[in-house]
Amino acid sequence: MSNTAASPMSTATSSSGRGSGKSPSFASELQSMMFSLGDARRPLHETAVLVEDVIHTQLINLLQQAAEVSQLRGARVISAEDLLFLMRKDKKKLRRLLKYMFFRDYKSKIVKGIDEDDLLEDKLSGSNNANKRQKIAQDFLNSIDQTGELLAIFEDDEIDEVKQERMERAERQTRIMDSAQYAEFSESRQLSFSKKASKFRDWLDCSSMEIKPNVIAMEILAYLAYETVAQLVDLALLVRQDMVAKARDPFSHAILAAFVQYHGSAEGPSVKSHPDSPENTPPPTPTVPPSGKPAGPLGNGSAGQDSAKTKQRKRKKSTAACGVEAHSDAIQPCHIREAMRRYGHKIGPLSSFTSAYRGNGMAFLAC
Repeated sequence: MSNTAASPMSTATSSSGRGSGKSPSFASELQSMMFSLGDARRPLHETAVLVEDVIHTQLINLLQQAAEVSQLRGARVISAEDLLFLMRKDKKKLRRLLKYMFFRDYKSKIVKGIDEDDLLEDKLSGSNNANKRQKIAQDFLNSIDQTGELLAIFEDDEIDEVKQERMERAERQTRIMDSAQYAEFSESRQLSFSKKASKFRDWLDCSSMEIKPNVIAMEILAYLAYETVAQLVDLALLVRQDMVAKARDPFSHAILAAFVQYHGSAEGPSVKSHPDSPENTPPPTPTVPPSGKPAGPLGNGSAGQDSAKTKQRKRKKSTAACGVEAHSDAIQPCHIREAMRRYGHKIGPLSSFTSAYRGNGMAFLAC
């Protein structure tokens, strides 16, 4: 595999230039997706832009490696087999993809007017027409599986804990919604990259590739893009939960201090550009409670009034500069960066979520 690909966060800055040109952007769609996956009702635009950069970087690198696998097979296009090969080491995510491919077949037959009974009968008989995508996956995994572990995934009915957790989170999220909010939430849950296939293909700039992905490969890439959004939200919510100082927890303050120190050193000059932000503003000096005695040499209390006005202006300026109070429930860009930093390490709080495939040093979120 190629070793020239950089990490998602190091290339996010360079890929952010896409938004300044004529390249399509999924920032608005990503805001709706993030809301449906557990973010605030109005996710931050800058967070959505960062998420878009991470996804775009990862998919481009994934396409490059899939093209290399395709060349090794002697194929002229990137197909489902190349992507399945890259995902073979992560059984849970591979099982999730296989279920998606089956439901795509199921939906195709329903749209064409085939009865459900006929579809289930075709599934049991192993008809190629009924399960085109699943048949491709099964034949390919059978050709590379020497232990039977990959084929056993087709018979595995284990509950997907990640999907279960997302459904429970969505259920808790909708408990406090009114009818209008729930309608917006339902609309957001129906969004996907596959529904805008042409825009998605232009977003990945597939036309400039020598070995282009076929239709089924593009379906899988669209699915992996959405799964990457979902996993970024999952990890960012865990990071945000860690950043909240918990009562009677002696380690929470240490975690928070390490988080602030890391991002303060990583951002460098950008921190100094907001000197009045809550992270950089020192705590106010304790003042003596007002009494009946004169506050200054003139005895008119003007110094106390000026001090109060100054502190009020500082509070307003700090709130305007940071804007965190207005979006305290939304996922911040720093949460995404910290999630990616932790995800890239083989040890740590998110090590159990780390990708099993590290062909070029990059920790892929989707496979």
